Amino acid sequence: MNNKPAYLSREGLKNLRAELDELVNVRRAEVANRIHDAKEHGDVTENAEYEDAKNEQAFVEGRIQTLSALIKNAVLIDENHSTTHVQIGSTVEVESDGKREKYTIVGSAETAPGQGKISNESPVGRALLGHKKGEKVTVSVPAGDSIYRIVGIS
Repeated sequence: MNNKPAYLSREGLKNLRAELDELVNVRRAEVANRIHDAKEHGDVTENAEYEDAKNEQAFVEGRIQTLSALIKNAVLIDENHSTTHVQIGSTVEVESDGKREKYTIVGSAETAPGQGKISNESPVGRALLGHKKGEKVTVSVPAGDSIYRIVGIS
């Protein structure tokens, strides 16, 4: 099993625990009932409902394992982080090609690029970590290199 730290905010950890609780206490039983009902219809070898329920069961059990590992390896992000250098939990304002963007550096489990939350493991997140306001950072991505200037850290 993967023992890599899972960097999470308090809110992110709370959400993962709620999802795990829902899967273990509600969805698992629902899927078991679907499998039972499908078996009642006789031959399961050509029963699409049975096959679908078994696939859903595999998904639910896999997600339970993933969430359990994330929660077990959770490292809470310090909410009182430094504003002198970029770290996990920082909100960073950068400028590139005359455009300004804001990113919040989060752990991979909370990544939501549409909301400006990027992973500490992403090319941009990894490149920004440890740098200070005013510094220029080169980010290598498959499309080429981009240069970001750190405008602010909060």
